[in-house]
Amino acid sequence: MGSTDDAISLARENIDAFSRGDKEHFKAQLTSDSVYKEYGTGREEHGAEAITATTWTWRDAFPDARGEIVNAFGSGDQVTLQIIWTGTQKGNLVGPAGTIPATGKQVKVPACQVVRVRDGKIISTDHYFDSMTMLVQLGVAPAPAASMT
Repeated sequence: MGSTDDAISLARENIDAFSRGDKEHFKAQLTSDSVYKEYGTGREEHGAEAITATTWTWRDAFPDARGEIVNAFGSGDQVTLQIIWTGTQKGNLVGPAGTIPATGKQVKVPACQVVRVRDGKIISTDHYFDSMTMLVQLGVAPAPAASMT
């Protein structure tokens, strides 16, 4: 994969594999030394196995999780995806701050991923998502006060 269009296709396919629950295909798209940074939780994982394991904790908590890509653009080997994550929390959400028991509530969370590819595989993903919106929608954090502007 040498073109920006190829890199965008690979990044999209990785989101689609997650949305389908296709763990093996998701993992196969990562290099063995891939790095994943999850800015909403502060987690960082190295290697396809660890990244897939961490990513699948989200599917355990939100078995119907889906990523809708609303914008994608790239330059060379880097791609930026604007994503809307949706799902229903039917399982425990395990994270670095503890566990949130299943709430049965639906979430709709805006996110962005910056993905870098090498030789047709994903070498790194920086995942930025609005964790506060998710926590408010799950009912475990208070809604922010109205803006003063």
